Amino acid sequence: MAAKKPGQALVEQWRDILALHARTQCELDRALHGHGLCGSDFEVLDLLSAAAPTDGGCSYRVQEIAERVHLSQSALSRLIARLEKDGLVERAMCPEDRRGVRVALTGKGRALHGEVLPVQRAVLTRMLAAEAN
Repeated sequence: MAAKKPGQALVEQWRDILALHARTQCELDRALHGHGLCGSDFEVLDLLSAAAPTDGGCSYRVQEIAERVHLSQSALSRLIARLEKDGLVERAMCPEDRRGVRVALTGKGRALHGEVLPVQRAVLTRMLAAEAN
C-alpha cells in the first residue's frame, strides 16, 4: 500500500468534519421543521435566548449575530425579517448608535425556543455521540 501524500490525512479529516456538519444540519432541519424552524432559525433564537440584559431587554446587534452564526449578511437579514414576521423576534434601533439595529426575542420566541431546545440538543447528542464512537 502506497504511503499517503503529505497533507492527505489533513484533507480527509477536514472532509470528515464537513460531512458531519452537513449530516447534523440535515437532521436538525428535519427535527425542527415540525416546529416551523430550520437549524439557522434555531441558532439565532438560541443566541438571543442567552443574551445578557441590556437597557431593560435582552438583545444583540445584528452585526454581533452575524459574527456568531455562519450566514451571509443578506441571508441573516432575510432570516431575521422572517422571524420578526412570525412574531419570534423584534427589531429596534440601537440607542447607542442610531445606525445600528438590535434584535431581541419576543415572549413567543422565548416560548418556542424553550419548546424546541430539547429537540435540538437531542439531535446534537445523537449525531455527535455517533461520530465519537
